Order: sequence, then C-alpha cells, then structure tokens
Amino acid sequence: MDELVVQNLQVRYGDLVGVADVSLRVPQGSVVALLGSNGAGKTTTLNAIAGLVRTASGAVTWRGESIVNLPAFAIVARGLALSPEGWRLFRGQTVEQNLRLGALPLPRSKVPPRLEQVYSFFPHLAERRRQRADTLSGGERQMLALGRALMSEPRLLLLDEPSLGLAPAIVESLYESLRALHKQGLTLLLAEQSVALALEVADYGCVLQTGRTVLEGSARDLRANPQVQAIYLGISADGAAG
Repeated sequence: MDELVVQNLQVRYGDLVGVADVSLRVPQGSVVALLGSNGAGKTTTLNAIAGLVRTASGAVTWRGESIVNLPAFAIVARGLALSPEGWRLFRGQTVEQNLRLGALPLPRSKVPPRLEQVYSFFPHLAERRRQRADTLSGGERQMLALGRALMSEPRLLLLDEPSLGLAPAIVESLYESLRALHKQGLTLLLAEQSVALALEVADYGCVLQTGRTVLEGSARDLRANPQVQAIYLGISADGAAG
C-alpha cells in the first residue's frame, strides 16, 4: 500500500532544533494538511521527507521501506516529489527546460508523453514553453513548480505553501488543480499557513507548533476544534468571526 508514515521526526541545524517531534501518516489516496504558523516546522518536515535535510532521529517510511536520510534523487525515484516553497525554479531556463529537469528519473522515451500530459493539465504552460522562468508571473511560477514536480510521475506529491504570496483568484485556480489531481488518484501532503483553505480540500490534518505535533484528526474534527477555531480560523468561543 502506498502510505507515508513519519514517527518522532527530529531535525537539527547544529545546536538549533528545526523539528523536535513530528509524527504523521499519509494514507494512499488521501489529502493530508500539515498546518501551523510560520516557523512551526512545516517546511523542515517536508524537506526531511524529501531528503533535502538530514534527520537527526525518528523514522520515515514509504510503502513499508525506510527512506530516512536517503539522497533526494533516490526518494524521487521511489515516487515522492516536492513542489517547494518559493518555487526554486531555474530562472534563466525556459518553462520546458525546467519541466524536463523534473523528468530526470524517467527513461528518455517517457519524457515527451509526460510533457504533453503536464501541458494538457496546465495549458498556460504550453503557451509559454519557450519563455524564461524569470519572466513569469507569481501564479505562473507556482504552476511551473507544480508541473515540474509532476514530471517525475509521483505517487505522493508534497506541496510547501502553494498559496503563499498569490492573489485570491490565482489561489482558487491552483486549488482547483489540486482537487483535479487528487481525483486522478494522486496522494497529497500539503503544508499551508492558510488553515481554512487547506482544511477545505484535506481529509486529515496535522497541526504543528514549535516543531511538534500538537493536534491531528479529520479535517471536519479540526474545523470544529475550539483551539483551531480560535488560533487559526479567527472564530471566537461564541462562534463569531474575529
């Protein structure tokens, strides 16, 4: 079964603790939201899963196999891909060159049809395939970062703050794309500061504070949780919006 399990994850940056104790589970076919304010440890958790930072202790298993501290390329080859915060595009390269870099784990024969699949999902990228990444708008760059992650044909897509800095209309369009990907069978682990937005699409949620898991449960239960309502949704104890 395609399932990600993280247990008691700890990540250190020298003497600093980036993540102290995070546990979560991402079942096959689900959308799991990793929630919390800026600095809660969401990005570090995703980067540790994706092999971009080393884990000090704890376990990360994918499909029953430990992937803790494997090289990032080996984790991508196993079916996980990260769309990072801030896009991390090759700014001087074209849209298509950026997409092709995401397809490095694939045999060459599979790259052209995969490109066409991504272009069919994001026609806007097809129109700009020869345009440099640094000339794109913020929404287009987010689209390209997501498309690049999809090029490796992942089973599980990790998304770090996909709505950050985007206009509301662009965010709505982006989340429609995420819903469509999920309907096609892709499993999603979504890190978001916008708790209300994430809980609209998620099945489950995991709330982090200062690098620790403090709450977890179904999206419905988290939306109804008074602590989540007060801290993250701006709803007071009497039910009024703040």
